[in-house]
Amino acid sequence: MKNRVAEHRKKLGLSQDRLAQKLDVSRQTIISIEKGRYSPSLPLAFQLAKTFGVTIETLFIYEGEED
Repeated sequence: MKNRVAEHRKKLGLSQDRLAQKLDVSRQTIISIEKGRYSPSLPLAFQLAKTFGVTIETLFIYEGEED
């Protein structure tokens, strides 16, 4: 799954560490999400979207198998 977390984080002028603090997760979690190595839980995805003022669909792009 692709995402725009880094893009939105930078728009708000937040460091990875500061975003992690706001969401009560580790900096490593933010790094892993931004690099696409970790898909966040639904509650965390909602928190991220709310923090950035966007919808989950705007923030995360599902690239599932095409039929």
